[in-house]
Amino acid sequence: MRLCVLLAGMVVLTGCATGMPMGGRVIASSYRYSPLTPAAAPRAPLSEPAPSPAPQKQKVRPLPPDAREDVLAAARGLVGSSKVRLAGRTWPNDCTGFVEAVYAKAGVSFRGANLSRDNGVTAMYRYARTHGRVYTRGRPKPGDLVFFRETYDQNRDGRRNDGLTHVGVVDEVERDGTVVVIHRVKRGVVRYRMNLAKPSLRRDPRTGEVLNDMLRAPGAGKAPVLTGQLFAAYGSVLPETAPTQVARR
Repeated sequence: MRLCVLLAGMVVLTGCATGMPMGGRVIASSYRYSPLTPAAAPRAPLSEPAPSPAPQKQKVRPLPPDAREDVLAAARGLVGSSKVRLAGRTWPNDCTGFVEAVYAKAGVSFRGANLSRDNGVTAMYRYARTHGRVYTRGRPKPGDLVFFRETYDQNRDGRRNDGLTHVGVVDEVERDGTVVVIHRVKRGVVRYRMNLAKPSLRRDPRTGEVLNDMLRAPGAGKAPVLTGQLFAAYGSVLPETAPTQVARR
């Protein structure tokens, strides 16, 4: 009984495993989610976190003016890595571990932002809402958070009722409005593309360029579900100053 209580208390900022539900990796190795309802259209995620009051705003130390550059440099430096490892420290190998790691470079800690039954993504959403802002319209800034919903069937009931399940970091915004996102998926840290003007379109029919990457694996006979379809919101907790150009690796 004591072991169960201890384990329950340790679940704070985990729970994001795009392509892999919570639970044993062996059991989930061949799991594919087949949604029973249509893909979600972009909408404000006001009802996504549990309807409990937000945590009390805690004092956080002022961030350095170059915090955004630090986050971007860390995120870009991890692209192509299969492990989330920065400055000699290994972080949880999932989307929240990746965001925690790169934001730690700017002195941001998401610990303590969660409420009962929150997963790690929802805790980060709450932190952004409490210490910055959450928004769904406009042009995001490189370094901002990107939240997605229903990227996998977390409770494995075959329904779209899992709320916020994935998070990444904005890398850049292209001229046509396509947002490039750096995040941790099953195969490692990668860049994905998302175009909210054409959320259901995989490629531009004229150029063949990817507009929206597949964020949730299709089930048998089901269409892929794309980044633009599963977008929930952006979150900003870093200084609003425009970042200087950071070289990609």
